[in-house]
Parts: sequence; C-alpha cells; structure tokens
Amino acid sequence: MHRYDLIVVGGGFAGVGAALAAAREGMKVLLIDRHNCLGGTAVGSLVNPFMPYWTTDPDTNEKIPLAGGIFAEIVDAMKQQGYMTNDADFFDEGLKLVLNRMMLQAGIQLLFHSYLVDAQAENGYIQTVTVVNKSGKQTYFADYFIDATGDGDLAALCGCAWKLGRDKDQQCQPMSLCFRMAPVDTVLFKKEKPFLDQLFRQYQKEGKIKNILHGILAFGIAMPNVLHLNSTRLIHKNPLDAMELTEAEIEGRELVFELYHFLKSHSAACKESQLIMTASEIGVRESRKIIGDYCLTQEDLLACRKFEDSICACNYDIDIHSPDGGGASHYFFAPGEYYTIPYRCLTPKGMNNMLVAGRCISSTHEAQASFRIMPVCCCLGQAAGTAASLAKNNRYDIRKISISELQNLLVQHGAKI
Repeated sequence: MHRYDLIVVGGGFAGVGAALAAAREGMKVLLIDRHNCLGGTAVGSLVNPFMPYWTTDPDTNEKIPLAGGIFAEIVDAMKQQGYMTNDADFFDEGLKLVLNRMMLQAGIQLLFHSYLVDAQAENGYIQTVTVVNKSGKQTYFADYFIDATGDGDLAALCGCAWKLGRDKDQQCQPMSLCFRMAPVDTVLFKKEKPFLDQLFRQYQKEGKIKNILHGILAFGIAMPNVLHLNSTRLIHKNPLDAMELTEAEIEGRELVFELYHFLKSHSAACKESQLIMTASEIGVRESRKIIGDYCLTQEDLLACRKFEDSICACNYDIDIHSPDGGGASHYFFAPGEYYTIPYRCLTPKGMNNMLVAGRCISSTHEAQASFRIMPVCCCLGQAAGTAASLAKNNRYDIRKISISELQNLLVQHGAKI
C-alpha cells in the first residue's frame, strides 16, 4: 500500500512550497506532477520573469519583500548558483535543478509524468487519489491532501463547489503561448519598440495581424541576446475543456509565427533572429476557483485589508487581462500598501482533510488577478503545507488548527503575513 502523511498534487510553485513546508515539519510527503520536472507554469509555459512581489518604503523607496520564506530560499539558491540575475527577476533552466535538489534534500517522494484521474472522498474526507502513468493506474493513500494543480482538479474530483472566470458570464482571463527569439539586439529593440507597436496596431486595423493584443509584450531574459515574448492572446476559450484548450494551443502557435515573421520583417534588432522555442503548453491565467470558507474580493484588496487569520501578503496590481479583447485594466497599490490573504481561502467548503493553494483558492475574478503570480502562489503553498503539518501532529481537521501557531511557524520560517 502506497501511504503518506500528505499528498500534494501539482508541482508548480504552490505545490513546491506546500511539500517542502510539510516535509520540514516531519511529514512523509508525496508530490505528484504531470510534467517531467517541477516549476509549473514557470517551466511548462515559460512564464518569466517573477512579477513584483515587494512594496516600497514611501520615504526611502527601499524595496520591502512581501514574498519570503521558501520563495526567498529558491531565489537565493538560484542567484548563488548562477541561474538568476542579481539585479532582476529573470531566471533560467537552473530552476528545475534547484527545485529537484530542495525536494530530495527534504526527503520528499517525487512522482512525475502522472495524471490525476480519480479521488475517493466520503463524508468530507479524501482517502485516495488515483493517477495514470507509464506504470498504469496507481492509487495512493494519505491522511491529508493539498490541491496545487492550479485548476482545482483534485477539489473538483472530490465534489467541491467551484466557479469559473468572472461572475457575469464565466469567461476567464485570456491564455497566452510564450516564445523566444535569438539572437536579438535587445538594446536596439527597446529603441524600436514604440515604432513597432504603432505599426503592429496599424496592421491590426488593416487585417494583416490577427493577434488582438494592443501591443507587443516583450521581455529580455537572463541569457544575452534573447527576446522573450508573452504576446499572444486567446480569448473565449475554456481552459477546462479539452477541445477548447486544444483550439487555443493551435491558434496560439499561429499567432506566435505571425508575430515572429512581423518582427523579422520590420525590426532591425530581430532581422537575423530565429524562433528558438515556444512553451511546451499554453499559459492559463485563470480557471477554477474553489468555494472556500471565505471568498477574497476586490473590495478587500482595495481596502488593503489585514485579516486575523492572515497567512500571506501581496500587493501585485489588480492586473485583469480582458476576457473580451486585447486590453488590460490595472489598479496599482501605493508605496507601502498591501493586503493579506486569510487561511479560510485555502479551506474548501465541505472538506476536512484537504487544502488548496495557488491561483485556485477561494476568491473573485478580480482579486485572483492580483495574487495569481508565482511568488504569492509559493507563499500560499508554504502556508498550506505548514497547516497540514499542524493538523497531522494534533490529529485535527484542517479547520481546528491554531491560527496563531500557524502564523508563528510561518514567521519563524521567514514568511511575511
């Protein structure tokens, strides 16, 4: 019998944070992921760089990190080993290696290439999860479970209530297929960009460009002369529908090559470049959000609310990529401002031995647009893993743990709450 104290499903930043926090508190942990590595959208969807995870002192303009703990450990390890620049938040393939080593050092059992297909739950308790992989079907038992799938797949299999997208029509933020070009004179590209954006919009009006994004979204990355583009937008596609997800992948690749040829033709910085890679899967900004004991709202964020059961801090802007078109709306927090996320957003209604972590926690469409970034997801995972360890050690349900004890442990391990 394959039995563990805790099973974490999903090896992105939320799952990594959860598994590592729990293992360090003495839990026997299995971490399951459908990919061949850890890192989630950072590696599978080429989401890079880390979005801002700090506020600034209004008087000195000094950066004050809001994502600490395990996320800070990951960043420090990558910088020390040369896999991340010291003056920016771009990272490279070394992330996969750093995460592997951290998990194995903590004694976590990893299981890759495994798809979650079933879960057995009764009276609010999950007993097992079943995956399919090269070995066939395998069933694993645990006392506690954490859904870090991003899409809330485990919660849905257990019958938990959830919602999709924005309330009025269930439409989600658009998906994007990222890609990279090289060699590119990135200094020259920055100078050319205003002209390229203007020409791009002109071509849209003339019907020569199908991409609906209002401009070219491009980043440099940790490697010299490489241009990273998060510049495709796929709207009105349900990321939970396999057929529509397939359509998004197909359309996304057309948009990648459309923009690649546009840049080759009109940018002196890109004229000698090649399309060196596309992401192995399209990036999903939003899908399921579970119905938890508390629903985090935009009003909470605007009020910079600090909850009594706070387990995580954030002030990334409310960055809503329009589900209807190529634009985006932003609300930026003032220097020194931030909000917190309550533990109750991680507890699905009706479940007693499962937590959720990452972008699928209980919230509205608008609130999710802020906390969905990878640094915050890692902090949510750390909180979930720590909470699971407290529940296990005291033989409690997930709602019966001491919030003050949870908060003290998180702060002790470098988290910001």
